Amino acid sequence: MQYDLLLRGGRVIDPAANIDGKYDVAIKDGKIAAVEQNIVPSAAKQVSDVSGKLVLPGLIDTHGHIFQHVTGRFGLDADLAGVQSGVTTLIDQGGPSCMTLPAFREYVVNAKKSNVLAFLSAYLVGGMEGHYYASLYKPDCVDVDATVRAAKENADIVRGFKAHAEIGGFARWGLEVMKLSAQIGTLANLPLYIHFGQLWPLPESGTNGVDPDSILPDVVKLLKAGDVLAHPFSKHTGSFVDKNGKLHPVVKEALAKGLKVDVGHGSHFSFDSARRVVDAGVIPDTLGADMHGYNTRVPQQRGTPNSHPDTDHMFFGTQRFSLVSAMTSMLAIGFKLEQVVPMVTPNCAKMVGMSDTLGTLKPGVVADVSVLNDERGVWTLQDNEGHKVKAERMLTPAFCIRQGVRFDADASILPVAQAA
Repeated sequence: MQYDLLLRGGRVIDPAANIDGKYDVAIKDGKIAAVEQNIVPSAAKQVSDVSGKLVLPGLIDTHGHIFQHVTGRFGLDADLAGVQSGVTTLIDQGGPSCMTLPAFREYVVNAKKSNVLAFLSAYLVGGMEGHYYASLYKPDCVDVDATVRAAKENADIVRGFKAHAEIGGFARWGLEVMKLSAQIGTLANLPLYIHFGQLWPLPESGTNGVDPDSILPDVVKLLKAGDVLAHPFSKHTGSFVDKNGKLHPVVKEALAKGLKVDVGHGSHFSFDSARRVVDAGVIPDTLGADMHGYNTRVPQQRGTPNSHPDTDHMFFGTQRFSLVSAMTSMLAIGFKLEQVVPMVTPNCAKMVGMSDTLGTLKPGVVADVSVLNDERGVWTLQDNEGHKVKAERMLTPAFCIRQGVRFDADASILPVAQAA
C-alpha cells in the first residue's frame, strides 16, 4: 500500500495546477502524494469515496476573528471557524497587536488544529471587544516602530496588517490613523488590509461634516500595490457604492494601481450592493467570511458588553455562518464556481505570499484539502438588510484534511439551509 489515504471519485478543482475534473487525490505522510485519474484503491491504506463532491485545496479564510478570550466576546474558537467548518487556514484580521502577539502565537497558532496566520493590528490594543471602545483607536494608540518590529520578528505568522477606516473614524481624527497604518505596511513591506464602509458617527455631533464618498479616494492615495480594500459589498456609505447608488469612480483607479479586493462577507454584506458592484465589472480577488462572536451563534462570555455601537454586529440572519456559506452567496449573485474557488484558494495564498505552500494540491505540499457537498435545489438566502435571493446551488462542508488528518464538518455555527 503506497498511500495513507485516497480521496476517490470527486471533482477536483485546483486552479493553481490548472486541474478541474474527476481525479483521485492520494496522501502520504501528511503531504499530497498524487493527483491522478483512476488510482487503484488497493494502493491506499484508507479510501474515502467522495463521488459527487468537490475536492479543493484547503480553503483559506482571509478574514477571521479568532483571538478567543483575549478579544472578549469578539474572538471565536479558531477550530470552530476552521477545520470544524471545512476550512484549513484562517487569517485573523487585527486581533493580535504588537503587545499581544506572543499570546496569540501560544494560545491560538500553537494550540489549534487549524493553520492560523495573522494580519497584525495597526493599533496597540488590537481587536479588543470588537472595537467597542472607539477612543482606543486614535493616532496616539499606534506605535509604528513597535508594530513593524513585531511583524519582522514573527514573519512566519504575520503576513500583513489590519486597519479600520470606520472605527472612531474620520469623524474623529481624519486621515492620521490611516497614514500611520500605511507607513507600517510600507516599512515592513507587507500588505495593509483596510475595512471600509462605515463612519461610526459621533453621537453628539454626527459625522463632523465628513462626506462619506471622500473617504475611499483619500485613503487610496496612501496605499501601495498589494494592499487590500475590504467590504466592497457593504450596505454602508463610504465603501464601493457611493451615495448615489453607483460604483465609486475611484474603485477602477484603485484596481489599476494594483490594490486587491476582499469580500469580507460578515455582517455588512448586502446583496443589493453586491449586484451594483459586480454589474459594474468588479470581481473580488479573495473571499473572507468575517465571522466573530457578535455575528455568530456562540455563548456570550460573562462581563462582556450586551450591545455594540454597531448594531449590525449583533445580528446576522440565523446567526449561523461559514466561509462555505459565503461561497454559496457568491454563486447566488451570479459568479461561476470556477470564479469562486480561486477566491478561497490560490488568490488567498498569493495575498499572504505563500503560493508555494498553500492553496494548491500539487504533489509535495502539505495535505490540506477541503471536501464540499455540492447540491442543487432552491433555497432562500437573506442578508442583514432583510433582502432575500434564491439560490439554486448550495455548497456545504463535508470534511477537510489538515496535514493529512481528517476533521468532520460538525461546527455548531454551520448554517441550516432555508428552503425557498
